[in-house]
Amino acid sequence: MADQVLDIQGDVCPYTFVKSKAAVEQLASGQVIEIHLGNSESASNVPRSLDLEGHEVLSVDKPGPGHWVVQVKRA
Repeated sequence: MADQVLDIQGDVCPYTFVKSKAAVEQLASGQVIEIHLGNSESASNVPRSLDLEGHEVLSVDKPGPGHWVVQVKRA
């Protein structure tokens, strides 16, 4: 369902937010990106920060240990 997938599981804050924001900004309005994160700090900060930027956080899932998947729709 995602228009783009960004796997940055090996990165930490603030790089995860910077890379996520840049990827979201490349999308057209209404498109969805799936962001794969590898630590709880990023899994908390990235959705919150993208929400503050005005984008819609569709879901935050934890499919396994040390792995979070965030789906965001560009505003």
